[in-house]
Amino acid sequence: MGLILVILLLALVFGGLGFVYPILWIVALVLFVGWIFSFSRSRSHART
Repeated sequence: MGLILVILLLALVFGGLGFVYPILWIVALVLFVGWIFSFSRSRSHART
């Protein structure tokens, strides 16, 4: 669970810095998609 929060925090930081360096928007988007994927996987594993 801690890793999921770290990925979300990194996505938010890179998203905020994207106003200065636009390439960080892409990094933030990749991290956010990774966070969604890992969050959904952890939720599905918790049910079984």
